[in-house]
Amino acid sequence: MGREERELVNGGRMPDGTGPTLRIDGELPLSAELVARVGACCDQAEDLGESGLLRVVVSGVPEPGWSRGLDVALVSKWERALRRLERLPVATLAVAVGDCGGTALEALLATDYRIAAADVRLVLPAEDGAVWPGMLLYRLVQQAGVARVRRAVLFGAAIEADEALDMRLLDELVADPMAALAASPSAVVGGCPRPDLAVRRRLAFDAPSTTFENALGVHLAACDRVLRRSPSEVIA
Repeated sequence: MGREERELVNGGRMPDGTGPTLRIDGELPLSAELVARVGACCDQAEDLGESGLLRVVVSGVPEPGWSRGLDVALVSKWERALRRLERLPVATLAVAVGDCGGTALEALLATDYRIAAADVRLVLPAEDGAVWPGMLLYRLVQQAGVARVRRAVLFGAAIEADEALDMRLLDELVADPMAALAASPSAVVGGCPRPDLAVRRRLAFDAPSTTFENALGVHLAACDRVLRRSPSEVIA
């Protein structure tokens, strides 16, 4: 990991008054401490209410032998922590630099809006010469489609920045990730998040795998919730 990546993950210029920042170094192995840190950041984000923003800073790929000492119980806790991150009631903004793999890439794919340096590469973690078969594969296929990520999933081919942008795995490529990290929420996600962000996110994610009949009731319930609000609440 280079100097810029270290600065972003371990410190760097911090935004003021905009909520917590979760920093994940993909070089480090998965640990109970990381799971707890993700949970603590989620707690802080939930306390902000629907107008909050959680920033996630990621970089680094795991070293060879990274899975030594892992067990399925810890992996399961990590996946649950990522699922919680993915379902937060606040918007989540990720900033990525350099090669990004392992826990860093998994966290990146669990966020709403993703900004990256132009030299970023998405690198799937491998173990025993094969791509790690975790939920990272599920998110890649769900978000970009089987055909577009087939080489990465089957053979571990790194996804370059321009490819990731074209696949919409990234939303922006920038020259200065530090400036992106320090920017106000309106500068990066178009203003304050609206009510029921988590509901709309879930409806969108579930749509590809849900039949019309099964989706109808959930969407009608969401519409009813909006209609029951006062006009000022809807506009807010």
